[in-house]
Amino acid sequence: MPKVKKIPQRQCVGCREMKNKKDLLRVVRTSDGAVLDFSGRLPGRGAYLCPNAACLKRARKSRALERALEVEIPEQVYMAMEKELNAANGTT
Repeated sequence: MPKVKKIPQRQCVGCREMKNKKDLLRVVRTSDGAVLDFSGRLPGRGAYLCPNAACLKRARKSRALERALEVEIPEQVYMAMEKELNAANGTT
């Protein structure tokens, strides 16, 4: 019987759904709040988010990112994250 390789699962802080780790974006705590980690390799505490603006908006409203990262996130950081997310998805 061949060994089945496990696929890592993480929970999106916006929609709270379990998804494959590769399908989610990592948000990393930094000294100035938080930053999107498209490579998934930045050092530090991270939280996972679906790559769409709706999940970011939901996480922002419920303050889920702030709770997961244990840091206060300024409004301009959320705006920059939304701009980066839209640029990555090809929307304006």
